Amino acid sequence: MRSADVYLNFAGNTRQAFEFYQQVFCGELSSVYTYADFGGTSAGFAETDLDRIAHIALRLTEAFVLMGSDVPSRSEGDLVVGTNAYVNLNVESAEEGRRLFEALLDGGSVEHRLEKTDWAELYGSLIDRFGVRWMFNYWTE
Repeated sequence: MRSADVYLNFAGNTRQAFEFYQQVFCGELSSVYTYADFGGTSAGFAETDLDRIAHIALRLTEAFVLMGSDVPSRSEGDLVVGTNAYVNLNVESAEEGRRLFEALLDGGSVEHRLEKTDWAELYGSLIDRFGVRWMFNYWTE
């Protein structure tokens, strides 16, 4: 596995949260993308979501990155503060991603099936049988 990080979801205030975290931890913000950058309305996002943060990262240490995004407005009703965190796994291979996804899925539920996306060769998310939320990312360099 390349790395494991924490991924936080917000309801429209990711930018403010990460600017605050940057001040607290003195880290460097990187990979700041909006929903406009991720395909915009042609990818199914509402016009009002285009300025929302689709992905942002803040390196806290050499080995740890805090990441986050705003959920699309259509999903705000499903967001529950306190359970808005994921363990993000950046896997070494598609095979490793599939193996871990299937293993953690045992007794759990799929949020996003494993598939190719604009940002990854393979991406998926699930909630395991204990209620822990997992994201999987594989990309080639």
